[in-house]
Amino acid sequence: MSARKLTRRPPAVAGRFYPANPTRLQDAVDTCLEQASVSQLRDVRAVIAPHAGYPYSAPIAGHSFRALAGKPDGHYTVYLMGPAHHVPVDGIAVGVFDHFETPLGSVAVAVEQAEALIQHGNPYREGNRAHTPEHCLEVELPFLQTVLPNFRIVPLLFGNIDPEPIAHDLAELAEDDLEALVVVSSDLSHYHSHETARRMDQAFLDAVVAGEVDRAAQGEACGIGPIITLMTIAGDLGWQPRLLDYRNSGDTGGDKSGVVGYAAVAYSASNGRTR
Repeated sequence: MSARKLTRRPPAVAGRFYPANPTRLQDAVDTCLEQASVSQLRDVRAVIAPHAGYPYSAPIAGHSFRALAGKPDGHYTVYLMGPAHHVPVDGIAVGVFDHFETPLGSVAVAVEQAEALIQHGNPYREGNRAHTPEHCLEVELPFLQTVLPNFRIVPLLFGNIDPEPIAHDLAELAEDDLEALVVVSSDLSHYHSHETARRMDQAFLDAVVAGEVDRAAQGEACGIGPIITLMTIAGDLGWQPRLLDYRNSGDTGGDKSGVVGYAAVAYSASNGRTR
């Protein structure tokens, strides 16, 4: 590992996207998990979860993370992937902090794995500047803190990049480590009418669940790069997707004139190697 100075990454959107008060935040997360209905899932290795403000998207995210609840004790490495919204990223911005902070406490970064990706070279680059204001990974952390007994994250923000080589790199890591998990943070279509959004998002999710990468790549999602990456990993390793929930902000927030779509998808291993 290099001698770079590591830092703590403080919350950027506490009090805006989710409650800054720890008790209120934990109550909100617990409520979403308790209201989620997830059954007959075995050895979940990856999920897709939305990342809007909690009043809008957290009920759907609850299904994603309920699918990860009950994992056996271990030392999990979560490859946490999402799109860069605030700072332009060339390639993949790897977050190399020692911890991400949330109102629920500290989340350790798997610094060795993060450094190894950077040392791999293009397209992985240290990208702390992109991570500092970014919300898409941060909002998933309180859920992970609640459902996983022991974990570290490898924070990855995507720019406009070919997902295929990233997927093959991460598939190799996940195949060798049964305690490696993938969490993709993405919303779906943006600012269409309620019915138009449902049609667009359903077509996209049909492609995702069918594993049809080319068709899914034509869909509308802010995290399309991370989603295609996960689909390719799943194809390489035989992980099977299941759609757990779909709603949009018109369903959760009430205004149906220009909505954002949210989905919860879980991927289970099917090769007999379980954790």
